[in-house]
Amino acid sequence: MSLRTRHLENVGVEVSGFDINRPITAGMKAELASLWNEHAILVFRGQDIDAAKQIEFSRIFGTLEKHPLETKRSSEYPELFVLENGGDGDRFQTAFYDGEEIVGRLDWHMDLHYTARPNRGALLRAVHIAEEDGETGFGDLAKAYDALDPETQRRLEGLEVAYRFTVQRREMRFVDLAGYEPGPHSPKKPADMGFPDFPDAIYPAVVTHRVSGRKVLEVVEQFLHRVVDPEKAGMSDDEADDLLRRLVAHTRKPDFHYFHDWRPGDMVLWDNWRAMHCTMGTRPGVRRLINRTTIEGDVTLGRQLAAAGGR
Repeated sequence: MSLRTRHLENVGVEVSGFDINRPITAGMKAELASLWNEHAILVFRGQDIDAAKQIEFSRIFGTLEKHPLETKRSSEYPELFVLENGGDGDRFQTAFYDGEEIVGRLDWHMDLHYTARPNRGALLRAVHIAEEDGETGFGDLAKAYDALDPETQRRLEGLEVAYRFTVQRREMRFVDLAGYEPGPHSPKKPADMGFPDFPDAIYPAVVTHRVSGRKVLEVVEQFLHRVVDPEKAGMSDDEADDLLRRLVAHTRKPDFHYFHDWRPGDMVLWDNWRAMHCTMGTRPGVRRLINRTTIEGDVTLGRQLAAAGGR
């Protein structure tokens, strides 16, 4: 078997030339890992794959971790995190966007960003395809950094940004709230969804990737809260917020994005230390089922403010 790659629109590659149900050699495993580190977003299409094979394949890229909420795990395969629309849980995921009722829409984010120790990556597998909608978006923040003008890159040196966890979208300072209304069952506090109250997580505004060495713009709209101590960089709070708004607008440029339209047999792997992702959601009652395996993050990229005495 010989791997083949095809560049996707803007970012990432589609990988083909192998059958996941046949033995994968050590050399091919190394090649797959190298492609992941190089491109951050890998798409695999047309694979006849089950849950056990997904778990086995995911281990090529690192140690797997289980989702902390037991209710989100597969009872048969605890390594699987189950993402489902069209079931009883829809009411907690429903909100209105320009008057349209949408289930499961999520803004651009990096998983576990609010913990200061994001997971290394994740693999999504399509189990049941939505009849319409249900796309997943991916954005390359290394390419976003590379595209910044040199003056902005210099301005970000030494800056830190804070992320604050909340389950209320209206409390997220840098997401686009135009036309948004929460649903009647939208959670009000983390405990409503089984989450603890996380302390603020602090990151350098630019993080050097621990494997590839690429510089990554560590500014993502969901949970983004503020620049830490902006006066040390000669900025007021308002000027710091303006800088973050400009950077968030930069990350929203389509040049850095790939949106995946799911088909049966699809898998998508992304590097959570470099790529952000989002979900467009579905209409109420539309079934969509995605199984996810999560690759453990073995280093802490940021710090929790609680360690320095709380918020």
